[in-house]
Amino acid sequence: MPLPTTSPPSARISASDMPFVVIYDANALYGNTLRDLLVRIAQASMVQAKWTNQILDEMLGNLAADRPDIAHEKLARLRQLMNSAVRDCLVEGHEPLIEGLKLPDPNDRHVLAAAIKAGAQVIVTSNLRDFPASDLEVWGLEARSPDDFVLDQIDLDDRVVWACVQQIVDSRVNPPETIEDVLDALERAGLVESVAALRSGRQNT
Repeated sequence: MPLPTTSPPSARISASDMPFVVIYDANALYGNTLRDLLVRIAQASMVQAKWTNQILDEMLGNLAADRPDIAHEKLARLRQLMNSAVRDCLVEGHEPLIEGLKLPDPNDRHVLAAAIKAGAQVIVTSNLRDFPASDLEVWGLEARSPDDFVLDQIDLDDRVVWACVQQIVDSRVNPPETIEDVLDALERAGLVESVAALRSGRQNT
């Protein structure tokens, strides 16, 4: 995935102006085009995105299992690119919190622990039922699907999200892709309402 390794100068802001913090779960980072968009949204400083090594282990492990044709070196490179693409993205030191947390699936507690440690407001995940509101609200957290999360960003500033989509198009040169190719890929990844909003906004301009 051709992720940019640094944020554009216009997106750099001071620590006091940092936007709200979100944790990207492994399933939200699994798909290539969706992952690309989520990273670029973070680079545009719409949110401060964070994850952990365990989240990356899960995402990359699933990719390796589903796509044995992808070389181990390429997956290692993807980890490196992601960690260098978003500043202060890695959450560490959250492990002591895990045992004291409650979720329907105990294997998801590390995600909640990371969110608490990072002071996040949102967990972006495709498995909403694994993060019930009743278990998150005590921590001031909510879970949002990738579609709802991106739709929130479109509502905040659709021009920035469009710029992120255009950056993806510009990065896809072998083979080249169009805006519609990228939108179709995002729609297949589950961003049905977000893509509909983007297309509607473009038609109305």
